[in-house]
Amino acid sequence: MITHKRNYDIIELDTSEILRYAGVKTCDFETQNLLNECLNLIPENISGKVCFAMLPLTVTEDIIDLGSFKISSHDLQKNLSGCHSAIIFAATAGIEFDRLIKTYGSISPSKALFLQSIGTECVENVCNQFCRDIKKEQNKLGNTTMPRFSPGYGDLPLELQTEIFKLLNCEKNIGVFLNDSLLMTPSKSVTAIIGIKSKDLGDEN
Repeated sequence: MITHKRNYDIIELDTSEILRYAGVKTCDFETQNLLNECLNLIPENISGKVCFAMLPLTVTEDIIDLGSFKISSHDLQKNLSGCHSAIIFAATAGIEFDRLIKTYGSISPSKALFLQSIGTECVENVCNQFCRDIKKEQNKLGNTTMPRFSPGYGDLPLELQTEIFKLLNCEKNIGVFLNDSLLMTPSKSVTAIIGIKSKDLGDEN
């Protein structure tokens, strides 16, 4: 099993998503100014990192066998239905957000909230870029991909994080650590599974 790594520039952030993460329904002039101030705190050259591996996949009832480990999850089984392999990945937007959130947590809770939301949008941005790349690469091979599915979604246990970290060696490869509570550091990090299946005749996706 080979683990791969990729870097992504974090570009074209969706401000509507940042506002949604922050719980803002109506963005007035003052709120927009606060958001802009927080966006200006983010380094221009900020980038994200991904490490990943492709594994063969067998699904029997609610048991997903990835060779390196098995998963019991009805929701993931539905997501991976018809898939012959899967990509397991971990992504991070880096430690800078944790530093900024800690700095502003005591002096400006409103800025800390927006920085939390910006960090969430940044790691989603990295994941979206990676998933688009994987989809294009698999399309060329006659395959298509399923939406990513993360531990903690539906009935997929968060404890799966432990197996993913063992598999990918996230600490060494992208500097992401998992604590005893199954929380990741940097906090703006994600793990997920992407199912891969053969493209049906006439399927252009």
